[in-house]
Amino acid sequence: MVKGMGGWRLEHTYAALPPLFHTRVAPTPVATPEYVVFNAPLATALGLDAVALDSADGAAIFGGNALPDGASPLAQAYAGHQFGHFTGLGDGRAILLGEQITPDGRRVDIQLKGGGPTPYSRRGDGRAALGPMLRELVISEAMHALGIPTSRSLAVVSTGEPVYRERPLPGAVLTRVAASHLRVGTFEWVAAHRDTPALVALADYAIQRHYPEVAADATPYRAFFAAVVERQARLIAQWQCVGFIHGVMNTDNMSIAGETIDYGPCAFMDAYDPDTVFSSIDSGGRYRYAHQLGIAQWNLTRLAEALLPLFSDDEGAAVTFAQEALTRFRDRFHAYWLDLMRGKLGLVTAEPDDAALADALLAWMQQTRADFTNTFRMLARVDDVSALAGADTAFGAWYAQWQARLAREARPLADAVALMQASSPAIIPRNHKVEEALTAAAERADMAPLERLLAALARPFDHVNVPPEFASPAPEDAGPYRTFCGT
Repeated sequence: MVKGMGGWRLEHTYAALPPLFHTRVAPTPVATPEYVVFNAPLATALGLDAVALDSADGAAIFGGNALPDGASPLAQAYAGHQFGHFTGLGDGRAILLGEQITPDGRRVDIQLKGGGPTPYSRRGDGRAALGPMLRELVISEAMHALGIPTSRSLAVVSTGEPVYRERPLPGAVLTRVAASHLRVGTFEWVAAHRDTPALVALADYAIQRHYPEVAADATPYRAFFAAVVERQARLIAQWQCVGFIHGVMNTDNMSIAGETIDYGPCAFMDAYDPDTVFSSIDSGGRYRYAHQLGIAQWNLTRLAEALLPLFSDDEGAAVTFAQEALTRFRDRFHAYWLDLMRGKLGLVTAEPDDAALADALLAWMQQTRADFTNTFRMLARVDDVSALAGADTAFGAWYAQWQARLAREARPLADAVALMQASSPAIIPRNHKVEEALTAAAERADMAPLERLLAALARPFDHVNVPPEFASPAPEDAGPYRTFCGT
């Protein structure tokens, strides 16, 4: 390892928080770290030397066998409500190397996922399997290309060692880049310890790192909570408008920064059905598509409970503020959702019946099991959508209302089409194509399907050059799709 190699500018502000929040621990070396994927464009954006890191020395860093310059590794402590049940958690297999300072002055966490056991592993091996790590890379990079706030994946390194789950699987380490790894569960952790000074330190840190604009507010902790609510409202609206289902919205998987994080049994809908559940462990459908708004509000309620002592010395006043802020969450979600839906319908002005127009389209889609992504994509193809209106009476009635609404905007049709294409992706991570790519990579070391998939997902709004294989839903005989957590 060459000293100074890589362009690292690591700092460690999280490590300055009280010891309640972290434990020092180094990654556990692996047998033979080798790149499966190295995200060179992301490395460059982070101010790293992508050429130098695209090497055996770089793979050694991202596999946990060597530390980059300035690293001071630790595992974070947090709690969480998992499927509604509170438990103490912490990074059982993730190790934070530090916070990279990017050329534009941003501070981002560099974390190894699958880096070995930590004090929070709860008898686990601290390792990760290749398939789930590649899934996180695929979906997180797709979300980034869609313009949805998300953690990102810098590298996936194979370890040369098996991990043992239901069967032996090839091991891997994923390097995750995030605005931070502060979670709702981080605040639940300190609240459970009834340590008010530590709660203040954590809240001040979150404000400084993610919401500096509220620091000068007369009631900064109230303003902080309101700002988190706002970001989450926008994020969930963005999920809903691309048919994304997180799959495991536990409180430890909700980022204070407002990013999508902790991709496990996640997937995108093909046929529109609000009750869609993909996760094999979500037998009751707690985290189904239609529940994501309610679960986000439930999670934010847990955050409000943790922050309650900081809202006011008067408990009644603190509770009243929290209730009002949580009530606004649904209103803010609906405002974001409706704004996004207007774009998907080619609308730029607001009319009182716009939500009903969008809801009527979704009702038709649910009844006919229309493909979520391709229905909105079709709306921008004038000949196709008018042909469907002539062939389907129910759709035709909706189409007439939509055309009348567009006409009232008095804008060129080309402008509406451009807005629709900019608001609705042509390509999403189709579940059968994701599985095809992961199976080929993890079981046969065939990277070609994964490379083709990543290339297509990097340009989701290119409606002209759409590879047909990535634009179609799974064949009808494919059967129900199930995802697995991969822990």
